[in-house]
Amino acid sequence: MSTRFLRCGREAVLIEVADLTAAMALYAALRDAALPGVIDLVPAARTVLVRFDPAATSPAALQTLVSELPATSHHTTGGTVTIPVRYNGPDLADVAAAVGVGTDEIVTMHTAGEWTVAFTGFAPGFGYLTGGDPRLTVPRRSSPRTKIPAGSVALAGSYSGVYPNESPGGWQLIGQTTLRIWDVDREPPALLLPGVRVRFEAVGSCG
Repeated sequence: MSTRFLRCGREAVLIEVADLTAAMALYAALRDAALPGVIDLVPAARTVLVRFDPAATSPAALQTLVSELPATSHHTTGGTVTIPVRYNGPDLADVAAAVGVGTDEIVTMHTAGEWTVAFTGFAPGFGYLTGGDPRLTVPRRSSPRTKIPAGSVALAGSYSGVYPNESPGGWQLIGQTTLRIWDVDREPPALLLPGVRVRFEAVGSCG
């Protein structure tokens, strides 16, 4: 799929690419380039929304500049967040059964690698983390919960995430953290921003 530029009103363009890897690379390239007139970048699974000052640039100028950006596979900001997790989630045993391993092995898989925040969404501060062990790819729950506690660590598809506040949700809950993922008194309020690297650290388990 070729890159598509879609107008979003007077002050934004949506750049659509082939897949998540391409979207992360484009976001990193745009962030590092700091193009004139660009106000904000909002990455997603296959797109990057570019907000700009129409007095300083235009969609046509941005399209030209973006087409000239060097290719990059650098997806991270350089920052790393370590999240302590007590692996006692109500879906941990079901995830282990679906993967075909014991619960301790799920914990090992989840903590072994380094994840990256690909994009945010769903709720303020909710980061979609990618790059974990591919064996942890599991479906969402068939029946979502109406109330999930803040700090719940979860899996869905190939992503991991941490619920920043109490909310409904359909992800598989494998643990809990006391780390505040979203705090309006902090700048920025979100701990997990796109490009940030994440490591999970076990501080307890269901066993």
